[in-house]
Amino acid sequence: MISMLGMVSIFVAVILGLLIVYANNFLINRRKKEFGIYMTLGMGRRQISKIILLETIFVGIISLVIGLVIGIFASQFMSILVAKMFEADMSEFQFVFSKEACIKTCLYFAVMYIFVMFFNTVTVSRYKLINLLNATKKNETVKIKNPFISVFVFITSCTILGYAYWKVTGDIKSLSTADKLLPPIIMGIISTIGIFWSLSGFILQVVKKCKNLYLKGTNMFVLRQINNKINTMVMSMSVICLMLFMTMTILSSSLALRNTMQKELIEMTPVDLNLYKTANLPETSTNRYGKIIHYTKEQQEDSRITIEETLKNNGFDMTKLKDIIEIPIYTIDELTLEKFFSDEKKLVEVKSLYSMLNYNTNEAMIKVSDYNKIAKLYGISQYDLKEDEYIMICDFDSMTNIRNKALEDGENKLTIAGKEYKSKYKECKEGFVFMSTSHTNTGIIIVPDSCNLTNEDKQQQLLVANYNVTLEEEREKLEELLSSSKSGFVQNLNKKGLEIDGFTKISLIEASLGIATIVTFIAIYLGIIFLIASSAILALKQLTESSDNKQRYSILRKIGCDEKMLHQSLFRQIGIFFGMPLLLAIIHSIFGVQFALNIMEGLAKKEDLLSSVMATIVVMGIIYGVYFLATYFGCKNVIKEE
Repeated sequence: MISMLGMVSIFVAVILGLLIVYANNFLINRRKKEFGIYMTLGMGRRQISKIILLETIFVGIISLVIGLVIGIFASQFMSILVAKMFEADMSEFQFVFSKEACIKTCLYFAVMYIFVMFFNTVTVSRYKLINLLNATKKNETVKIKNPFISVFVFITSCTILGYAYWKVTGDIKSLSTADKLLPPIIMGIISTIGIFWSLSGFILQVVKKCKNLYLKGTNMFVLRQINNKINTMVMSMSVICLMLFMTMTILSSSLALRNTMQKELIEMTPVDLNLYKTANLPETSTNRYGKIIHYTKEQQEDSRITIEETLKNNGFDMTKLKDIIEIPIYTIDELTLEKFFSDEKKLVEVKSLYSMLNYNTNEAMIKVSDYNKIAKLYGISQYDLKEDEYIMICDFDSMTNIRNKALEDGENKLTIAGKEYKSKYKECKEGFVFMSTSHTNTGIIIVPDSCNLTNEDKQQQLLVANYNVTLEEEREKLEELLSSSKSGFVQNLNKKGLEIDGFTKISLIEASLGIATIVTFIAIYLGIIFLIASSAILALKQLTESSDNKQRYSILRKIGCDEKMLHQSLFRQIGIFFGMPLLLAIIHSIFGVQFALNIMEGLAKKEDLLSSVMATIVVMGIIYGVYFLATYFGCKNVIKEE
């Protein structure tokens, strides 16, 4: 988590550096007339640069000190918040000051401000006296766009954006590699810029046609102001929109991930221990890397006995375990995922949609009485079968959809050990035998006890059990003995070449919480940074615009507008200005969150999305709303008549 946050921090530093340069540019432009007066009084550019340099250093030091103090305490709050979200033990929580984080913060901040100082010096050196003195009389250059071209660009951008939305939702299965994902992202960015560029070219013309709306109150003034702002801030509005989109998508999907993982973790870890080993080892086999492995006669003989016997033979005290159940899991070469489809047409259809699957994988099978023993201990549904029936249990969503395609008409028949079996149900049933951090069972076939599966068909042995100890210290020792690679018992098994793998409830919970905590912490970190950066840019632009337009508000007063009308005009301007990028970002995020959940299939569920979206709305509403109100009240003070 620390290494990931280190990389993310560099990215965030770049974002904040650009924000500081952007803010500084606004502030420097606001002081052009002041610099012009200094030069009129005889001050040279070098002296002005020196003043700005000292001011920047002074402001930077104050900002850094205040930021560090707030950051030290805010980091403790963030740690507590994330820990509480995952119900972590806070009994040993301590206040921590990270010297490394402090040094990095100072270093990043210094680099940002050195860049700002260089930018200021270059900017001031290019100023001419006449331009500085007349700076307040100049507005940003506005180029009038052809309304027909603008409408064409708008329609084209919306079409491209719609296609990008479809690619990341309806056609997501075609995006199997990172390079295929890049075109929809580029299309989304280009179409966002196109929408904001084209809006200023025709929106005013459209509203002008609605005379009742255009001529009502100060609407004419508000609409022209908005049109001008969009025209001069196309790139800024696009970047803000994309940052808000990332904020909503990152926060919503990460919180959904956290909710799903926390809920499924309880369901999927019903016992303390799962151990499994390969049964009937051959003389040689090939691992996933293509390396040939040779097995000794002792290893082959050990693979034919139960896990419980192996543990006993190697000195493990079996009285420390209770509720012990051990079952065999079978496979036969004649039954693969491809052979599971008795209908060839359905197989062709599924292969066209899920081409990346290995259809030569052997199907796992368990006898119904063995499965029911596990199910009873796990507290999940048990099943019964007739002599010619089978049940497919599966809880991994995409594989469930694939298998349901084969089972939907009730005619999917399988030949197992020379006998034909039909499916009892027309869909998969939920169930599992291996503990996990989430629903990852891709399919197990439950067959009658009378099915003629032999010892040679055994592919794995699975042992499930609970710890038969009461004290927490004893549980920790037992956990260490069975799961740690450093324990003498595990090392002894490894020396003998006895391959028993497995996982414990505690290790699964720790692994799951680790992943979820990293994702959530980084998501909150990035989301809030993007949100603050977006809001700050909008606020700075509005404050500067209000200062530039102060004279226009004075003219409105002179032609009869009272303070209430002016404040309403200002409120509508800021509301539309803040609302436009937010509205498009919300539309983006509707599809972005769906894409994120599809990518995290099996980890985050759509049914856990509502609470995540609500939490995201609350966070964004607070931060975005505070910036909006602060901007409004700040602008009111700027346009106030002296």
